[in-house]
Amino acid sequence: MTTEEKIALAASKNAEFMALGRQQGTRAAILWAVSEYGRRAALSSSLSLEDQSVTHLMMQAAGGDSSSVRVFTLDTGRQFPETYELIDRTEHALGVRPEVFFPDFAKVQEMVREHGINLFYDSVELRHLCCSVRKIEPLKRALKGAEVWITGLRRSQSVTRTAMQMVEYDADDAIIKLNPLLLWSEEDVREYVKLNGIPYNKLHDKGFPSIGCQPCTRAVKPGEDLRAGRWWWENPDSRECGLHVRA
Repeated sequence: MTTEEKIALAASKNAEFMALGRQQGTRAAILWAVSEYGRRAALSSSLSLEDQSVTHLMMQAAGGDSSSVRVFTLDTGRQFPETYELIDRTEHALGVRPEVFFPDFAKVQEMVREHGINLFYDSVELRHLCCSVRKIEPLKRALKGAEVWITGLRRSQSVTRTAMQMVEYDADDAIIKLNPLLLWSEEDVREYVKLNGIPYNKLHDKGFPSIGCQPCTRAVKPGEDLRAGRWWWENPDSRECGLHVRA
């Protein structure tokens, strides 16, 4: 499929699913991805409440057949213990084993030797470098061969995500990107997780609405933005790792 054809398909499907509304559009979008592409449609999961919900929805769309569902996660090497525990619980509860992708150890060693183990605190540029080595390069390997990249992104999560569409063409990775929960609220997600008994990270019960690498994530205070605990020392407009909004 050419770039022009991918862009046209994304625009067509986006209009179709957005017209169905929040709930029906979500299920129709996931059913389309799973039935049309199978394992060529891959969910990049950070094991968030949203990603766990999408994993559950994908398994429903596949009729419980995990052989046609592909979920992967990126292990940066700086994760919380609770995140590793959740990978195992996800397999047992949802019936799908997330593929784990790791950063290139040589690139990590070189970066740390030159800039230090906690370089991300020193500047936005060095934090972006760390995210690039630990996340973006492994993501490109994980997406190799995929035709649809599925995420758990929602518009209301961050000021950097308000312009996203349910189906869009990602030029950086030359792939159709599906954001099925785009229009969901935080309350929608929490209710779905509760009603379906979906396993989630225990840190969510300790004030961590958004969970990334351990040194770059803190609990949020009452009234703070959902992503206020991610790279909290930076301006909100720069608080993306580059996976979804290129720095």
